[in-house]
Amino acid sequence: MKTVWEKLNSAQMKEVFDFSEGYKKYLDAGKTERECVESAIALAKKQGFKDFAAMKNKKLKAGDKVYFVNKEKNLCLYVIGTEPLSNGLNILGAHIDSPRIDVKQVPVYEEDGLVLLDTHYYGGVKKYQWVAQPMSLHGVVIKKDGTRIEVRIGEKDSDPVVGISDLLIHLAREQLVKSGAKVVEGEDLNLLVGSIPDTKAKNEKVKSYFLNLLNQEYGIEEEDFISAELEIVPAGKARDYGLDRSMVMGYGHDDRICAYTSLIAILEMNKPKRTSCCILVDKEEVGSQGNTGMQSRFFENTIAELLEATEGFNDLKLRRTFTNSKMLSSDVSAGFDPNYASVFEKKNTAFLGMGICLNKYTGAGGKSGCSDANPEFIAQIRNVFDTSKVQFQTAELGRVDAGGGGTIAYVLANLNMEVIDAGIAVQNMHAPYEVASKVDIFEAYRGYKAFLEKIK
Repeated sequence: MKTVWEKLNSAQMKEVFDFSEGYKKYLDAGKTERECVESAIALAKKQGFKDFAAMKNKKLKAGDKVYFVNKEKNLCLYVIGTEPLSNGLNILGAHIDSPRIDVKQVPVYEEDGLVLLDTHYYGGVKKYQWVAQPMSLHGVVIKKDGTRIEVRIGEKDSDPVVGISDLLIHLAREQLVKSGAKVVEGEDLNLLVGSIPDTKAKNEKVKSYFLNLLNQEYGIEEEDFISAELEIVPAGKARDYGLDRSMVMGYGHDDRICAYTSLIAILEMNKPKRTSCCILVDKEEVGSQGNTGMQSRFFENTIAELLEATEGFNDLKLRRTFTNSKMLSSDVSAGFDPNYASVFEKKNTAFLGMGICLNKYTGAGGKSGCSDANPEFIAQIRNVFDTSKVQFQTAELGRVDAGGGGTIAYVLANLNMEVIDAGIAVQNMHAPYEVASKVDIFEAYRGYKAFLEKIK
């Protein structure tokens, strides 16, 4: 099969490249879940979406566009269809959390003339990849009186950056014989943030200088770390990758690449037959639990609100709505890497440049922890993609016993709706900088839009 690139004319090629420029801007603006939601809402408002919670008249009709926000980390967007909601929705669901390093609640300490922050890594990472990199600090600090302090340090050219040190090669003889999991251990991911001493302090002079700086510059005191949410992420912008500029390299492709393409797809919907939905959620990288994960009741509550606002709520209608709904769990897949060919099975592997990727199941080993899509639903997807001339490929997450992974698919499948994973092939997954093809990004957007418009 030809790559998508080989099928494009010059006008289509320009469209692919232009679309990726918008995606890079979204990726740069959204390095945390809160930032992703904020950026998505700004885009949605431009397309006429309204905050359902702020609406006085909570009655909705076909063509209305509304969104719901949960604790600044989840976003559900809806375009009301002409059919009753209980006939089911067409749903796109992606997660907006990405692997990273989190600052602990009691993090600040001084050691031998340096001040550092203790951290705890988030999600599945190769810890050695996160050292000797320029890092930025993003998040919020909430003081006891409720004052909110936004933190975004390290993204402007004039900003300082921070980082986690690595051992110099000259003294690394013992380190280099350790397994990859032990080369750098979790408690050694300590963030270096300063080295100037406070000449007026009697002890812990460097720590004192650092804390005074935090207080003067940002109004943050040491005890405020207790109620802070600070994420350490790679500093810098997403970049074109490859001398032909055919790819995008950036932090957080998993899974903001699917979040953005899903978002743009629903923003372009007007008055569909079946109500269109886009879900952006947190906590997928740690099991989808908690009150901002897919396993929370937030999504179910929004559907209950919509039923009440359209045809009247009752529990039976809610259950029917879920059962009649169909979903693309929009998440990335492992892109084939010729440097590591042994962990892939080529007939069932995603390749960069070959279009949107369907994963019938994920899981590990004997499909443990997976949602396994039904062939009847897959046939519908095939038909829609083919009639819409969307190029797609099918894949598994590497060789059967090589490892594995999961998505939010199983959570929605537990509500008895039809679900399949559909996303974009990515190299370097869960590394500080991931790589994806621009044509796959665009083809995913086209596939998501076709799904919203044509699935019955």
